[in-house]
Amino acid sequence: MTKTLRVATDVGGTFTDLVAFETGPEGMKITTAKSDTTPPDFENGVLNVLAKGGIAASDVDFMAHGTTVVINALTERKGVKVGLITTEGFRDTLEIARGNRPDFFNLHYEKPEPFVPRYLRAELPGRITYQGTERTPLDLSGLPDILNGFRNEGVEAVAICMLHGYANTTHEEATLAEVRALWPEVSVVASHQITREWREYERTNTTVLSAYVQPVAARYLGKLNDALMAQGARKSPYIMQSNCGIDSLAATSTTPITMVESGPASGFWGAAELGKLIGEPDILALDIGGTTAKCSLIEGGEVRIMTDYWIERSRKSAGYPIMVPVVDLVEIGNGGGSIAWVDDFDKLHVGPQSAGALPGPAAYGKGGTQATTTDANLWMGRINRDYFCGGAIDADMVQAEAALKAVGDKLGVSTDEAAQGIVRIANNNMVNALKLVSLNRGHDTRDFTLLAFGGGGAMHAVALGQELQVKKVVVPAAASVFSAWGMMMSDLRRDFFVTQLMDLDAGAGARIEAVFAEAEAKASATFEAEGVDAGKLNFLRYGKFRYQNQEHTTEVLLAGPVTDEALDQIAEDFHAAYEREYTYRLDAPVEMVGIHLVARAEVGKLEMQPAALGDKDASSAQKTTREVDYALEGKHTAAIYDGEKLTPGMAFTGPAIVEDSGTTVVIHPGNSVHMDAYRNLHIEIGA
Repeated sequence: MTKTLRVATDVGGTFTDLVAFETGPEGMKITTAKSDTTPPDFENGVLNVLAKGGIAASDVDFMAHGTTVVINALTERKGVKVGLITTEGFRDTLEIARGNRPDFFNLHYEKPEPFVPRYLRAELPGRITYQGTERTPLDLSGLPDILNGFRNEGVEAVAICMLHGYANTTHEEATLAEVRALWPEVSVVASHQITREWREYERTNTTVLSAYVQPVAARYLGKLNDALMAQGARKSPYIMQSNCGIDSLAATSTTPITMVESGPASGFWGAAELGKLIGEPDILALDIGGTTAKCSLIEGGEVRIMTDYWIERSRKSAGYPIMVPVVDLVEIGNGGGSIAWVDDFDKLHVGPQSAGALPGPAAYGKGGTQATTTDANLWMGRINRDYFCGGAIDADMVQAEAALKAVGDKLGVSTDEAAQGIVRIANNNMVNALKLVSLNRGHDTRDFTLLAFGGGGAMHAVALGQELQVKKVVVPAAASVFSAWGMMMSDLRRDFFVTQLMDLDAGAGARIEAVFAEAEAKASATFEAEGVDAGKLNFLRYGKFRYQNQEHTTEVLLAGPVTDEALDQIAEDFHAAYEREYTYRLDAPVEMVGIHLVARAEVGKLEMQPAALGDKDASSAQKTTREVDYALEGKHTAAIYDGEKLTPGMAFTGPAIVEDSGTTVVIHPGNSVHMDAYRNLHIEIGA
């Protein structure tokens, strides 16, 4: 058996994470490392973390990479100047947007400013109908003048989105080819390259945002690839996508908007794969970092993917839609650095403001003066003040106490009570987020296992699990870099969406099957062109259905070929899915709005090998004891365990704390714990 080295790197806002798996005759060696993220030259952070992990690029057989470069470019407005070409009469679609006004009673509400101003939005004559037929031929005679105007204005990227381009791509294809012929050096993208779904505003905005970040992302991915090749890498890295799959560097560079949420996606995909590995296919996944907490529901081992994704949406702003496949998640501003504050009515809040990495929580000793969740956990003994951040930082307990006391003084309570209140409110915020993806959609949390990861996930997981009455809580091995681990479990994946409106009547089975066949042929050709063996390719089919004349759809998994005989069962599956989510069903005709085809191929997916279970006695891993405040359960003397010394098979009961360099696991009184063959901690919730 030859040695194989697989590596995953994940660039976050503060740290760049690494997980490496080396398999050989002597077994598997796992390496993890963290290094500072290095904006704007993010590739340096990747090289640094490889060096820190003692890994040479020339030894790597497979590499997956996730990055926040796209979402950062969007939120920080660091993309390029974009020109938009669309159908005559529709240049203002981008500005008209939707009538959604979250700040409904604000008479001075202003819509979010479009990424392309009106003077850079151009039109071409020609019209495709919603059925895909050509009503008016495309006239490209005005295109040279349009492009000259764009050049004069300093445009660096061109977005093309024609009316009903989802139904017939010929006008977009012709415009795309002509732009490339007339202006070969400009970055250009057309909507059909990203999505074939209807909704004109959403499709146009998605195309514009993809063009906006394309040069930035292509430049970054190119620099990363060049840097790795210069160090002897034999293959380009695969890039993590928002749909929980990986894709080639070349394909991602063309339409980089597909990796807008690559970081969270890899973590939730890892949760799904780990759930299958340990026999828990129904998972509530929770990722708590320094600034945010994200959660997603996984049912039957499958992560839910959606295309109704918005950035910068809030109570004050409608935000911007991005119609690409993204893992279905809820994100809230509650993490380790979330700031505790008291409003004018003496009510305590936690987040969404964050102290970030600099100045960070008060205990960092870097100038932070406001109390955060981390300060509260330190004060309560849940985090070891003598092993803060894995021993990398000396906890400034004087400043932490001062920050917590200031909160307590405003509330008229003690410092201890202020810390307890901060943790309890942070927990309540996270419980509410978990309910949004579970109870609010008709799922019973008692049927699910809570899997918590990220730097802060394990600290709050048991309290959240007790509130939701989950089956149990699982904290994965290397929880603080679990998103990078998830990339190792990802397939090469692309999602194809095609809008095709039709009733479920006689003959519909053959028509639906034809749409899937066309999409599968396109997917096969795409993968084959990149050298992927057709024998490794597999498809997963979903249909998007609705009650006739409704606005939105419910997705249903389709098993096997679609025939007229299967239509009744498909309709019943839709009724059941609709009723579970909305609590009722209608006696109304069902129609299909479109298809969702998932094309997957394994290209280096890691196969985890279980270790033998040893002695249950965990006393050899116990470091000491200390008093820990469990908030609702009060203060208890907890056994403190070294996470690095716990081995598969060991078991113990709470109250306890498990510490390693990346995370802290808080185990409440009455919890029973054991480590499985893959070094995951299983925590049974006490009565």
